[in-house]
Amino acid sequence: MVGWGGTLMRERDRKELRCTRRLEAHLHRRGWRLVAGCDEAGRGALVGPLYAAAVILDPDQRIRGVDDSKKLTPAARAELDQEIRARALAFQVVAAPAAEVDALNVYQASRLAMIRALAGLAPPPDFVLTDAMRLCGWGDAVEFQVPHRSIIHGDARSASIGAASILAKVARDLHLRELDRLYPQYQLAKNKGYGTAEHLASLARYGPCPEHRRTFQPVRASSLPLFPASPGPE
Repeated sequence: MVGWGGTLMRERDRKELRCTRRLEAHLHRRGWRLVAGCDEAGRGALVGPLYAAAVILDPDQRIRGVDDSKKLTPAARAELDQEIRARALAFQVVAAPAAEVDALNVYQASRLAMIRALAGLAPPPDFVLTDAMRLCGWGDAVEFQVPHRSIIHGDARSASIGAASILAKVARDLHLRELDRLYPQYQLAKNKGYGTAEHLASLARYGPCPEHRRTFQPVRASSLPLFPASPGPE
């Protein structure tokens, strides 16, 4: 029996999950033929764009090794990225720049990036699986009419979501290597923009670069003056 899942899992349980096409097959049997998986990369990073990807896998094209991108080595991700692009029925990768993440908040920027990726799919999906992201129902002007379901730990359970996580991760890592050449003092190729001890030390020493997300606490703290302006004479 295919279950959608609605509760948080322990880390040990997450490691035991298997990334399969059971959820997609369940939807195919119910009449939805074009099932897309969608995921993001870089939501918790301090610097650079957030990336989102959407993928419709071909039911007749098996791609071995697809899984949650965080479980894979960089070499395995790079190889699978090329295979997914060659064999998928459709895929799309988009980026939400740091300024948009700051303007909207990281969760809403993730949601909108996913919706843009899905909107770029040709053919369009008739059902969408996301990795723990609800695409509509937030009481704002953003509407998403395609039937969809949010899956807890979806990137470790659904091959379509896992494939999307790989495309998003590979694209973002490539961009971070480009940013590393522009701003080598932050070691972005190594830390991928996340708040490692070395990255935080560089922030404290050099301050943020134009690609840092100013609303994130470590970056905001590093932007504050060391000595607040003293009040003028009364």
